[in-house]
Amino acid sequence: MKYLVLIYGNPASRAAWAGMTDEQKAEGLRAYQRFHEELEGERIVSERLAAPDLTKQVHVRADGVSTTDGPFAEIKEQLAGFYLLECDSEARALEIAARIPEAPFATIEVRPVMGLTGDVDFEL
Repeated sequence: MKYLVLIYGNPASRAAWAGMTDEQKAEGLRAYQRFHEELEGERIVSERLAAPDLTKQVHVRADGVSTTDGPFAEIKEQLAGFYLLECDSEARALEIAARIPEAPFATIEVRPVMGLTGDVDFEL
């Protein structure tokens, strides 16, 4: 089963990162590299996302397509990155999510991936 693990940054996580020395930041990135190596065979892809102010929304309406520059919401948490995992169980996906180096400062969300084939009876 595939699971999408979403990492939401917040003021505490951004302040923790901003307050680190260059060496601490480098060690934080090395921690992620070690974590990725441990997930060999389960991690399909993972990426860090650019700052919310670099976001663009695309609106498709009857009168055409338009785009809007971000950020878009006055919220404390912003999507900072993600993992797409292939795991044997939800319990394993949750175990991995709890080990994300940023987890002590961030909100981590785990969501099953439904795919575009098969049963389409689901609620939005």
